[in-house]
Amino acid sequence: MGRAMTDDLPDRVRTRSRSTTLLGLFFIQAGVNHFVMPKPYRRIVPPGFGDPDTVVRVSGVAELAGGLGVLLAPTRRLSGLGLIALLAAVFPANVFMARNPEQFHKIPRWALYARLPLQPLAMLWAWRATRR
Repeated sequence: MGRAMTDDLPDRVRTRSRSTTLLGLFFIQAGVNHFVMPKPYRRIVPPGFGDPDTVVRVSGVAELAGGLGVLLAPTRRLSGLGLIALLAAVFPANVFMARNPEQFHKIPRWALYARLPLQPLAMLWAWRATRR
């Protein structure tokens, strides 16, 4: 869209468009990161959640697919719901980190707990950025 065309759009539409684009790019980057730097992701898979390598690969693919899907209008809504489900599914990893700070020396304990409320906020972002 050219500058003149975007000037005619209401601010809330432009804001949602930027938010949707940022959401998609954020998850694409996160998904790529699972394959470029898998070690930190393997470390946060809680015991009993399956093979960490598989969990990291599956979640990386899910983030890539969700991020790409958000950028495409026909799949945006479904991809947003998928990202919300993914964020709920990976929440136990954040709880595991907060409950086991001795395994994550480089991250201050307060930061491990501060991450927990970010998950529902990310879910809200996915919801709002992908609704009609």
